[in-house]
Amino acid sequence: MGLTSKKVLVLAVLAAVLLFVGTVWLWPRLSRRNWRAVSGRVGLLLAIQMALFASVGLAANQAFGFYASWADLFGQETDQGVVVDHATGGRSGGPLQVLEARRVEGAAGVRPHTGGQVQEVDIAGRTSRIATRAYVYLPPEYFQPRYRTRTFPAAVVLTGYPGTAKALVEKLHFPRTAQRLAKDGRMQPMILVMLRPTVAPPRDTECVDIPRGPQTETFFAKDLPEAVTAHYRVGRKPGSWGIIGDSTGGYCALKLAMHHPDVFAAGAGLSPYYKAPIDATTGDLFQGDKGLRNRADLWWYLKHMPAPDTSLLVTSSKVGESNYKATLRFIDGVKAKGLTRISSIILDSGGHNFNTWRREIPATLEWISGRLDGHGNRS
Repeated sequence: MGLTSKKVLVLAVLAAVLLFVGTVWLWPRLSRRNWRAVSGRVGLLLAIQMALFASVGLAANQAFGFYASWADLFGQETDQGVVVDHATGGRSGGPLQVLEARRVEGAAGVRPHTGGQVQEVDIAGRTSRIATRAYVYLPPEYFQPRYRTRTFPAAVVLTGYPGTAKALVEKLHFPRTAQRLAKDGRMQPMILVMLRPTVAPPRDTECVDIPRGPQTETFFAKDLPEAVTAHYRVGRKPGSWGIIGDSTGGYCALKLAMHHPDVFAAGAGLSPYYKAPIDATTGDLFQGDKGLRNRADLWWYLKHMPAPDTSLLVTSSKVGESNYKATLRFIDGVKAKGLTRISSIILDSGGHNFNTWRREIPATLEWISGRLDGHGNRS
C-alpha cells in the first residue's frame, strides 16, 4: 500500500487505538517492580507513541502532500528518469507524452468541453536532459469547436519542497478554481502546467542551474515551455506565459520571472522567500561560483541588475508568516526599480499552509490572467 493510501492511515489509527486499549488492559499485570514488568510498561508506552506519531504524520502528509511515496519519504527516489527522443511533427510526438486524462473534480460538467480536463504527462527536457511528471489543466474552451484555432495563455504552477504535483490538483484545487473563475468571467481561459520544483529528487535544487549538476533553471525557462507549446495550443510570443508557486515554488516563480522576462510576463510567489538556502536538502548549489550565487539572490539581483520587464505578485500575512517584513522590503525594492511592476496580497493572519494558499489562489489566478495574452501581447 502506498504512503498516501487511506488504508495505511486507517491501519495506523487502528493500531494506535488497539495499543491504547491493550495498554489499559495489561497495565495491572505489569504493575510489579521487576525488570520484566518495567520493560513491558516502557515497551507499551513507546509503541503507543510511535503509533500516534505515525498516524499524525500520515494525516499531515495526506493533507499537505509532502511526500508521494515511501521511497520519496526515505530519500530513495534518486532516478532522474531517462530521456527518450521522439519524432517531431504533430502533437502525438515530441518531448511531452500524455499518460492519462481525467475530468476536473468538482467542476460543473463531466465532459471536456463543459468541465475541462486534467492530463497527467511526462515531460523530457531536450537541453537540460531532465525528465519529470506533471499535470496539465485544459479549460473547457480548449475542446470547443469555436475555439479550435485559438491559442491560450499558460501558467506554470509549482509546489513547495518536497511537495507533490498531485497536491496542486487535489489539495489546492487549481484546475477547479480556474474553471470556476473563467466560467464566472473573472479570468480568461488558461492552460495550467502543474509540477513540483523537485525535478531531480530527492535534491532540492532551488531552480538553479547547478555546475556539473541538474540544469533546473534551464528546464523551467526553456525546455518546459518548448515542450508544452509543441504539444498544446499555447501562444508562442512573449506575454503568453506566467508562473505561480508556493513557498520554494514561490521563490522559483519570482526568480524565473525576473531572470527570464522574455519567457514569463508575470510571476506570483505565494509565501515566497527571496534567497536560496544552503542546507542538507540542497547540497552545494553553486560550487563556489560567486556570480551564480549572487544571481540566485533576489536582493542582490534587485540592487545590481537592470529592472526586468515583468509583473510580480507576492503574498504574506501579518500574523503567521515569517516572511512578512521581508516581503514588505521586497515590494519597496521592486518599486524603486521602476520598470518591474509589483502587486501583493497581504492577509491579516494565515500560516504557511494549504489553507492560507487556497485563500490566495483565486485572486492570484485573476491577477495573472489579466497580465497574459494567448496571442503573446503583454497587458
